[in-house]
Amino acid sequence: MDNIRIRLHPSLQEYSSLILLHAIVALILASNVVGPLGARDGVEEWRPVDPSELALKKPIVEADADAEAIFWDIRIDDHGGSDLVLSHYIRIKIFTDRGREKESSVDIPFFNDTKIKGVAARTIKPDGSIIELAKGEFIERTIVKASGLKLRTKTFVFPGIEIGSIIEYKWKEVISHASANNMRLKFQREIPVQTITYHIKPSDSSTSFDVRSYNMARPPEFQKEKNGFQFTTISKVAAFREEPMMPPEDKVRSWAIVRYHNFFSFVFNYEFMARGLYFGYQPYLKVDDDVKRRSAEIVGGAISPDQKLEKIFSFCRSNIRNTSYRGSGFTADETEKLKDNKKPADTLKHGVGTWFDVNLLFAALACAAGFETRIALLPDRGENFFDRSAVIPGALRPSNIAIRSGETWRFFDPGVPYITLGMLRWQEEGVDALIADDSPAWVVTPMSPPEKSRVVRTAMLRLDENGAIEGDINIEYTGHLAVEEKALNDEDSPGQREETLKTTVKDRLSAAELTNIGIENVTDPAKPFIYKYHVRVPDYAQRTGKRLFVQPAFFHKGIAALFETSTRRFPIYFHFPWSEEDKVTIALPKGYELENAEAPAPFTGGAVSSYVVTIAASKDHSTLVYNRKFFFGGNDTLLFPASRYEQIKLLFDKVYKSDNHTITLKQI
Repeated sequence: MDNIRIRLHPSLQEYSSLILLHAIVALILASNVVGPLGARDGVEEWRPVDPSELALKKPIVEADADAEAIFWDIRIDDHGGSDLVLSHYIRIKIFTDRGREKESSVDIPFFNDTKIKGVAARTIKPDGSIIELAKGEFIERTIVKASGLKLRTKTFVFPGIEIGSIIEYKWKEVISHASANNMRLKFQREIPVQTITYHIKPSDSSTSFDVRSYNMARPPEFQKEKNGFQFTTISKVAAFREEPMMPPEDKVRSWAIVRYHNFFSFVFNYEFMARGLYFGYQPYLKVDDDVKRRSAEIVGGAISPDQKLEKIFSFCRSNIRNTSYRGSGFTADETEKLKDNKKPADTLKHGVGTWFDVNLLFAALACAAGFETRIALLPDRGENFFDRSAVIPGALRPSNIAIRSGETWRFFDPGVPYITLGMLRWQEEGVDALIADDSPAWVVTPMSPPEKSRVVRTAMLRLDENGAIEGDINIEYTGHLAVEEKALNDEDSPGQREETLKTTVKDRLSAAELTNIGIENVTDPAKPFIYKYHVRVPDYAQRTGKRLFVQPAFFHKGIAALFETSTRRFPIYFHFPWSEEDKVTIALPKGYELENAEAPAPFTGGAVSSYVVTIAASKDHSTLVYNRKFFFGGNDTLLFPASRYEQIKLLFDKVYKSDNHTITLKQI
């Protein structure tokens, strides 16, 4: 499936919708070892099972593996005109009950213009008997539809699996208008693999190619085989295991990219692309009379450059219906019928456009207001850490509008609905950006400080003598935290949003009862995202004799420690700086008073982090007042080597311990 990521690389018109689709593909592939093929539809026949494979009692690659792929074989045929054909075949040995459960079902994801053929699967029991799935046992279903694109899966379940069984499956992908050039090859999965083999047949017999590898001890070396294919085999590949707060998978998982040798591959670099983009988009940024007139109306009486840009930004957000945004109100069919905007004046006239149409209109209006504007190409640090020296197609995308401010550049992205003015998507903050110009320039985008992405949680609660707690909750998110909450909720109905909130709270407080739920500003591009609700939690406090033990950090009760393992393989990577502020008041039950109200000691991680809690009683001693402040990511520090894991774990263990601090109430 990696080739699809390149083949369907987000165009300027499709990017927003494909973010979701690619995320779902990644989740599906993360739980299944996708990997050549049988006789039906040109898929290769089942290979004989060696008796030694059936007799195998222990894993070869990793001693504690629950299951292990005996082989994983992918045959890539790029010699069929405009179609790219991938044939997959994988054989897996089951060693434990957990392996049996995990490998018992498979989902093969695919997009609109991909055909899945010749799917076959079978279970080979330890005694050598075979159970082969019938054709009707392969179920096709649609998971996501977005902007005319569908993500489907072929789903099936292996019958009769037991410890010692071998399971194997195979299928063929036929992908229209695709190429193996710039295709990604995965060399690591969620289970260990004894041997992984890629076969590649280029588009032409005279075409040569190389493979650039990442996170591999040695690059794969291809050798010639029959029928124009070349192959490489890697042995004893360890399983890939996720760790909390790790860098993007492209930075830590083994993979490679195929590059055909041609004239373009020798002259192409990022500056070449930026220069071409500059000249290609100059006509789109020309200021005609309509744009000039509307720009003057928008900026109105604004005097300062900041005021003018804020007005233009707000206009583009509020007055142009963004078809790349799921909450635009347009169905996929309606979107397809809309006229294309050939220039910013068309977007202005139609009042509707894609996210990039909105950005181009912002650029044209800013240009008309006297600002020097350019398109900026940015990487996505949620996918990989960008390296200027490694030219990877798709690593830079024309994402933002750059406005010159003195000797520096400022970046704007009004086409992404929930990003606050002055911020970018977190994936594009703190990265190398390339300004598209006849003399392209590299600039580092600013990182939003912790106070920009903030959650403020307020609880007005009353505790009774039986330990039940009840009251009103208000939670307000800004910055990147607000973007995450809005993206989670914007497509759902009000009822679905309430159920999501209930599930989230009950995941940590299983007995919690939520009523009077209000969820505000879900689709508002500028206002904070807000949850409001009334909550009751029986047995919140623990009663022992004449004492009640209460955890005042209401919003953190039931949350597990962030880092639970004692060792770490990968670096620790936080997506963006953030800050938290909790304000909790708890009215004490009649007949009880505070026996112990000591607050946990404050601590810091230097400029990177700080944690401060205060606990006090009201003047009449009837109410407990708890305040908590925490931030992380100060000084733009988000990435830490694995060698510092012990320090990072210690800091968050202290947060966990302090959040679980209890106070004692004594019956008078």
